[in-house]
Amino acid sequence: MAHRLSTCTFCGVGCGIYLETAGNRITGAYPSMSHPTNAGRICVRGWHVHEVASAPDRLLQPLIKRQGRFEQASWPEALDFIAEKLRQIRHQHGPDALAFLCSPRCSNEESYLLQKLARAVLGTNNVDHGTGVYTHNSIHVLRDMLGVPATTSSVADLARSQVIVVDHVDLARQLPTIGGAVLRAKLAGATLIVIDTRRHRVAESADLFLQLKPGTDVALYGAMAKVIVDRGLMNLPFIKAHCRDFEPFLAAVQEYDLMAAAAECGVPAEQIEAAALAYARARAAAWLYSTGIESRSAEGIRQIVNLALLTGNVGRQGAGLFALTEHNNLQGVCDMGMLPDFLPGYRPVTDRAARAQLEMLWGARLPEQPGRNARAVLADCAAGRLRGLWLCRYDPVSTAVFADAAQALQQVDLVVVQHLFMTGTARYAHVVLPCTAFGEEQVTFTSTERRIQLARQVIEPPPGPWPAWLQLTRMASALGVDWGYSSSAEVMEEIGRAVPFYSGASHENLDRDYGRQWPCTTDKPLGTRYLFEDGLPERGFKFVPVARPAPASQPADYPLSLIFGHSLYYWHHNVLIQHSETLKREYRILLLDYPNGFVEINAQDAARLGIRDGERIRLQAASGDAVTYARVTPEARMGTVFVPYFVREVEQQILGATGNGTHPVPVRVLRYTT
Repeated sequence: MAHRLSTCTFCGVGCGIYLETAGNRITGAYPSMSHPTNAGRICVRGWHVHEVASAPDRLLQPLIKRQGRFEQASWPEALDFIAEKLRQIRHQHGPDALAFLCSPRCSNEESYLLQKLARAVLGTNNVDHGTGVYTHNSIHVLRDMLGVPATTSSVADLARSQVIVVDHVDLARQLPTIGGAVLRAKLAGATLIVIDTRRHRVAESADLFLQLKPGTDVALYGAMAKVIVDRGLMNLPFIKAHCRDFEPFLAAVQEYDLMAAAAECGVPAEQIEAAALAYARARAAAWLYSTGIESRSAEGIRQIVNLALLTGNVGRQGAGLFALTEHNNLQGVCDMGMLPDFLPGYRPVTDRAARAQLEMLWGARLPEQPGRNARAVLADCAAGRLRGLWLCRYDPVSTAVFADAAQALQQVDLVVVQHLFMTGTARYAHVVLPCTAFGEEQVTFTSTERRIQLARQVIEPPPGPWPAWLQLTRMASALGVDWGYSSSAEVMEEIGRAVPFYSGASHENLDRDYGRQWPCTTDKPLGTRYLFEDGLPERGFKFVPVARPAPASQPADYPLSLIFGHSLYYWHHNVLIQHSETLKREYRILLLDYPNGFVEINAQDAARLGIRDGERIRLQAASGDAVTYARVTPEARMGTVFVPYFVREVEQQILGATGNGTHPVPVRVLRYTT
């Protein structure tokens, strides 16, 4: 059997894997022993990620919906149909009646071309990625405070960390390879601090586990900063040389109080103090946090960055901030400009000089005003304000848990879907364009540690599907613009001219090693292991004062807090797992005990309420109520009810049409009676 190095495309870790082939079929996958990120280890998803390519229900021909039914069409017919509809909508309603959304699993090449099609050919900044339905907080905060919206260090450098903080991310379930790196660092002597509302597997191994109340993270971080300031543990040489706005931050810190924060967060003051002292005294400390909506407000991220600056934990090995991304190319699609307010390379769309540079490169005038984000796009679809929607590998009907995407898509005149499968979203499309699968094309992805890597072509695609980047190139041609790309490598060459920190990341360069971490420039083609390794900027970092939030009050009638988040039990909703027989079987096993779904409640709360595991319960909130089943577990914090994403009925019945799941919802739990 032949085998060839590639990149796992399941999550944001970007593990190196070898794909085995026999004939024109991928028959297996196994880890690269020498890849710097995973070093011979992959999770169960990585072992079976290749199975998607051989799924029997893949789409093989373009489909056009006529009189409510899909009919097969040729590629020229499908592209001409779309082009005519796009022209009509732009002529009748203007370019901003169109929007373009991609999955955070899309490759760099197709993401770049999708936003280029929107901006340079059709004239709108209505572009975004799927997780934009939730939040862009991490991007905006990191860009504002550090100047770079990305993880500052490398996964391999966790072995050099003296203290590691794992903050609101269940590494064992979401990013197992990084979870393993953290636990190995702890075994080697690092102090492990976990901050979360839920007791997960990594928390069980923590030296300090700060299990705080939902929505109190800003108060916790502020109290940690206050302890560091009061003990005189600030890194003043670092602050004076490389930071600005320290005095306003210092003034804001004085508002925080350790004992008050302990009471508000439900965490002993001794634990908060111990965590702050360990972090401040460490030679090198790493802070790993989730960028997901259920755990990350802009204020919370600002406080995390403030703590890193306060202690000088930026720009050195083993230290830094890890903005962890669950999707395999969330970092890359943002780098490529799939954002309504940023061009490729994170230059604001309002920046005249940035627009002029791209206008020269693209030969087209660009729109000046920021576009609509994904959440606003779906709302505009539902309201009839948006008339055309292009979805590249994005399935909002299945994944946009805080929007009724199915209802929204039915109001749109043109929905184009690029995908491998007839997803829930594709069923509402007017045109479906079949894509090539993992292993059938050569494209790049950028992992959570800024590593740009090739996913290599190891087999030929079946007759019919085209690579998404080629579809977009031909779409531009159908609209009268000749881009002239003949390969994804040529697209990447142009990306290097549009995104300065990708200027050295040609396919040829990436092929020489296990990818390159950006900045990867023509002057530094080997990439950058940790940001600012060539020198810290003079006063280039920025403190941002965060006012102490008012303590939240819990209504006496609704004594528990309902929160939303990820759960291992609902991985089977993922489109990749649905089309891997092995993974589908593995993850569905977990639901045998809860075939009708569940919400989680702490064992002590359940005992007090007389609720048994698996029992039917009623959740009541001021906004609505829902009936579901209880999973009684010590993982949930006392006083909380945890609702996994994809338990749609509970979300809809409790939050209603206007809720968004970003804040805890006061509820009470009752035993179900008919």
